[in-house]
Amino acid sequence: MIIRKNDTVMVISGKDKGKKGKVRIAHPKDETLIVEGINFIKRHTKATRQARQAGVIELEAPVHISKVMLLCDKCNKPTRLGFRFLEDGKKVRFCRVCQEVID
Repeated sequence: MIIRKNDTVMVISGKDKGKKGKVRIAHPKDETLIVEGINFIKRHTKATRQARQAGVIELEAPVHISKVMLLCDKCNKPTRLGFRFLEDGKKVRFCRVCQEVID
């Protein structure tokens, strides 16, 4: 998966279009991400034996990876990513806009 945990992303479609956030959790098998402050849903819950509160709780729902683009740290623009190998043989991600190495 190209986008990883702790990357800053921008939503490019949907109800939260234009919002930015940091990736908290990445699910590679489902190709989904949980991003801070994006895609809130309301979950109605019952009280359980644990200390869980009953009522309506707002949660961050997963967003499909195709709905977000990575924000480059250097040019601060949403960008596609590419891969290249460094001289020492290490594979790194790079910004297709400014050609800067991200990893």
